[in-house]
Amino acid sequence: MVSSAAGGSTKNCILLCWRWQRDMEVSLGTFLRTDSSPESLDTQPGANLMYSINDRPPWYLCVLLGLQHYILAFGGILSIPLILAKPLCIEDNYAAKGQLISTIFFVSGICTVLQTTFGTRLPILQGGTFTFITPTLAILALPKWKCPEEGLTPDPNSTGLFPQVQGAILVASLLQVTLGLSGLVGLVLKLIGPLAITPTISLIGLSLFIQVGQRAGAHWGIAALTVCLILLFSQYLSKVDVPVITFKDKKWKVFRYPLFKLFSALFGMCGAWLVCFLLTYFNALPTSTTEYGYRARTDISLDAFSSAAWFFLPYPGQWGLPTVSFSSVLGMMAGVLASTMESIGDYYACARLSGAPPPPTHAINRGIAVEGLGCILAALWGSGNGTTSYSQNIAALGITRVGSRLVLQTAGLLMVILGLFGKFSAVFITIPDPVIGGMFLVMFGMITAVGISNLQYIDLNSPRNLLILGFSTFSGLVLPTWFHSNPDMINTGISELDQLIMILFTTHMFIGGLFGFILDNTIPGSDEERGTKRWREKLHNGTETYFSDQSCYDLPFCMAFLHRHKFLQERTFKNHETINFDLKVFKPFTLSADTFKKNSPCP
Repeated sequence: MVSSAAGGSTKNCILLCWRWQRDMEVSLGTFLRTDSSPESLDTQPGANLMYSINDRPPWYLCVLLGLQHYILAFGGILSIPLILAKPLCIEDNYAAKGQLISTIFFVSGICTVLQTTFGTRLPILQGGTFTFITPTLAILALPKWKCPEEGLTPDPNSTGLFPQVQGAILVASLLQVTLGLSGLVGLVLKLIGPLAITPTISLIGLSLFIQVGQRAGAHWGIAALTVCLILLFSQYLSKVDVPVITFKDKKWKVFRYPLFKLFSALFGMCGAWLVCFLLTYFNALPTSTTEYGYRARTDISLDAFSSAAWFFLPYPGQWGLPTVSFSSVLGMMAGVLASTMESIGDYYACARLSGAPPPPTHAINRGIAVEGLGCILAALWGSGNGTTSYSQNIAALGITRVGSRLVLQTAGLLMVILGLFGKFSAVFITIPDPVIGGMFLVMFGMITAVGISNLQYIDLNSPRNLLILGFSTFSGLVLPTWFHSNPDMINTGISELDQLIMILFTTHMFIGGLFGFILDNTIPGSDEERGTKRWREKLHNGTETYFSDQSCYDLPFCMAFLHRHKFLQERTFKNHETINFDLKVFKPFTLSADTFKKNSPCP
């Protein structure tokens, strides 16, 4: 928070002078980097922002940057319906697959607008979450939901698969809404440490190796090419900025733009896709469905594009009314809790990069509640998934130097609009399986690594910690594998109980997270040993200067009414206190008055 030692004049002078500098510099190239050193943004995230959280960039800049955020989230959102297509029995139903893709983009756009307007009000994008995939696959793996024989294309409205998943997500998401509205988020997270988080998150990636292998194994050469291209753009060329010419201040100037760093996954996928197209065009790939490499052809799913409607409006209940099963709901709650914990860390990172102070309790609670509401909307519309915050889009705030809330609201609107065009969604169905498999190899490997990265806070020389980590992670692989292989061994005489056991014990992240949570909270160990002390350390010492005060977290209306009610002040709407722990221990960026005095006319 801004110190009041010098009164309000120092703060106002800083903000006015910074805005004066920004307005003199910003033009068409505002979203292009003028600093050729990428380290400057990595070491001082949030520094030299062109637009902070409450600022309103020109409309054309909002559209350009909004489209960029859409493209950044594209790979992660698209991969979810592609993973779920086979267990939902729509692998060969191109119309239904295109409808599912349109729906998840459409709902993600709505949830982004809701989160940036009524949730945390941070510039944070919402999209499909991988934490829901594992419990969803466990539900759909039950014998009663087995797909018909290969070659048959059942009507998705008659299988009951979509309603079962929708019902589980809908009811489980009520837990997330309750955690947010009641203010219980802090209480729940006080019991959860790195040793519970690590197996939970890492097993999301590890549990999907079979699905990834099936896709990539359709043609290992194409999959390897996809991986190599993504690695080339994201790592080897990440510090290579592409010169871009733009007209500014009545003359032409050259800006440098981190093109490869921002769009590495998109470029890698499109490059491999182009190679598949050329191989198909010159008949270098097999034409028989039984031959190895056939799935690398780009003409397999052309009917999906030709038969898709130009305009499609997703609507609630398009797959049927949700059905609720206690066992499915309980399994999905594991995904809800994991998504909640992941999002809180993202909130702090987003605040740091957008020029806002660390989010107070009321903003955290409101953000979690709105995420739960977004998951409910996703369940009603039938996206087959929920929504959560996207970390890759948060990183883009530091690269573009634009942390405006309005840009992400524009991105949400673009997702809604593009989700209405059926032809646009159908294009992505033609992506060959090995290209998708190569993208999954990198993506799920990163998810696994993100989970493991939480170990930086614990004492890895402690036998206690090594035992908890090894046992919980290994059990999260062994038990689900055994239950998948021996479904007939579970026979209690009560079908609902059998389903509950099967869903819970075939959900990798639930098993790993449960064992990690129980052992970490029952085996004696100091806070330093467990890593909880570093994990929950104070986020700020009260001496930082930000581009905005905590009013940026207030709702856009009704604040006078909410300020008069103490109950609401302490829960979800008014400033109360900042949560003093963070999943990823993001240190908020600081910009002192001296920083501005060097580069501005402010005395």
